[in-house]
Amino acid sequence: MSGSNNPYNGSFGNQMSATASFGAQSAPAAAGSYITDTTTANFGKDVIEESRKQPVLVDFWAPWCGPCKQLTPVLEKVVNEAKGRVRLVKMNIDDHPSIAGQLGIQSIPAVIAFVNGRPADGFMGAVPESQITQFIDRIAGPAGADEAAEIEAVLTKAAELLAAGNLNEAAQLYGAVMQADPENAKALAGMAECMIAANQHERARETLTDLPEELAKDAGIQAVLKKLDQIEEARKLGDPVALERDLAANPDNHEARLKLAKILNVEGRRDEAAEHLLQIMRKDRGFDDDGARRQLLQFFEVWGFKDPATVAARRKLSAMLFS
Repeated sequence: MSGSNNPYNGSFGNQMSATASFGAQSAPAAAGSYITDTTTANFGKDVIEESRKQPVLVDFWAPWCGPCKQLTPVLEKVVNEAKGRVRLVKMNIDDHPSIAGQLGIQSIPAVIAFVNGRPADGFMGAVPESQITQFIDRIAGPAGADEAAEIEAVLTKAAELLAAGNLNEAAQLYGAVMQADPENAKALAGMAECMIAANQHERARETLTDLPEELAKDAGIQAVLKKLDQIEEARKLGDPVALERDLAANPDNHEARLKLAKILNVEGRRDEAAEHLLQIMRKDRGFDDDGARRQLLQFFEVWGFKDPATVAARRKLSAMLFS
């Protein structure tokens, strides 16, 4: 997908602007903002209360401790790279010994993780960077987990807006996801669906052109491409009103009925389109080498397995085939 074809480069319908942000795409906090020092008096606020919002690591150290000096820069580096998944609070046990004593800490450096107001895990000694990273992943979840959940929630909301006809709002959310994850298949397919709904068919196809091979194979993207093919085909099938007149004069004109079904499908009249195909099957399974059934299955691929029209038509089709 070239930069000139980037669907969130500019605007959608002259109104779209991607405004949401995710994870690493958010504005970074100032250096060291994830790291603070605390005292005995402030421990409740800095650690206990804060840990109810996010995990807090408490580094118990002392100025005379050699291993503490080895651990501190590595620990601070990993915490800063975690970008807010955890906070680090440092406590000098020479100045503030009581908390360490209450926790039974007898050697330093010692790092205790607090979650929901309580100690949850910890380690002692100047451990290597890889172990600190693994420790944070265990406490806060793997890197990217929160971002992935946030993106999935935004995609769900965007799909709801699209279904309700709020195209620009849906496109804003899809565009924001694509900024965070340019190869997100659901966002690409959703953006193309917004364009189709806005009669921007060529732009929709451009959005799904020149994608990486694996991404291009995604079922959702393939479904949108098939939908575009169906729209292009339906444009060449004639006037639906004339086709309906032909059917009124000759209900067994299966060719006219098949064309009408294709047109009704792209107009969003899915139940009617399916019924026309089922009617052809009831009358003549041999028409066009079982073409009505094959066309109905193609509709299902585009509509999706859970679409109400798919569910209803599949039930009727099964009854017809297996009764």
